[in-house]
Amino acid sequence: MRKLILSFLAGTLFGLGLCVSQMIDPQKVIAFLDVSGNWDPSLAFVMIGALLVTVISFPLVLRRPSPFWGECFAVPATRKIDGPLITGSILFGIGWGLAGLCPGPAIAGLAYGMHKSIIFVLAMISGMIIYQIWSNWTISKSSQKE
Repeated sequence: MRKLILSFLAGTLFGLGLCVSQMIDPQKVIAFLDVSGNWDPSLAFVMIGALLVTVISFPLVLRRPSPFWGECFAVPATRKIDGPLITGSILFGIGWGLAGLCPGPAIAGLAYGMHKSIIFVLAMISGMIIYQIWSNWTISKSSQKE
């Protein structure tokens, strides 16, 4: 129960940060991404702040033998840059640029009943389901060949 409460509080704090920084406003994000037009650099300060916290705290946290409320850290086992990683990054960037939303801010925007967030989250969930179905189909198809 303690872990659940702490997870809820951490998620709430993260969501509040997204709201205060206005990252849930697609127009604000698109203005930040529009470097050749009417550029709004204010979100750069949000990103710099997040990077500073990460760069300082990540090495300190990983010195611990395990997380406070977990058995092990969820750190990627490989640093390999492959096709799926590149493809996913490109799709993420295109989606972020077109919609002005990414998953975290879109979910935070649901608390305000923002129509664009609702559509985005439904499309995101649909994409996850389609990918899972495709992935399972591909795996079963390759195992049938063996």
